Amino acid sequence: MTASNPSNNPIAINVATAFLAEQSAPEYDRYAFSYTITITNNGEENVQLLSRHWLITDSDNRVQEVRGEGVVGQQPTIPPGESYQYTSGAILETAAGTMEGSYQMISASGELFEAPIATFSLIHPSALH
Repeated sequence: MTASNPSNNPIAINVATAFLAEQSAPEYDRYAFSYTITITNNGEENVQLLSRHWLITDSDNRVQEVRGEGVVGQQPTIPPGESYQYTSGAILETAAGTMEGSYQMISASGELFEAPIATFSLIHPSALH
């Protein structure tokens, strides 16, 4: 599953997801997923990712809200025309769910802004049948 954001701000965000069978235990309602995010700076100045905000919703409409500094322990600075990529994960109690959110970023000139992350799906292969 791949998703991307509208290009009404200088940051483009692309997401690729995968089900992690080796970390999952469906018999115990544990479904593990990875997501790889590529953040591309299409603007004209450096931007730094300060924090993240996620809403993770399973198919029973249980929502986990996650807020924190940076991503995977980093607050990367992304130069114009460059990308930053990282992989992280989420655990759901159901075979399918969604994630959406935003990154708070700051430009080199000091402008704080939100880079929205479009909703993307986390789906166990059996849920597609």
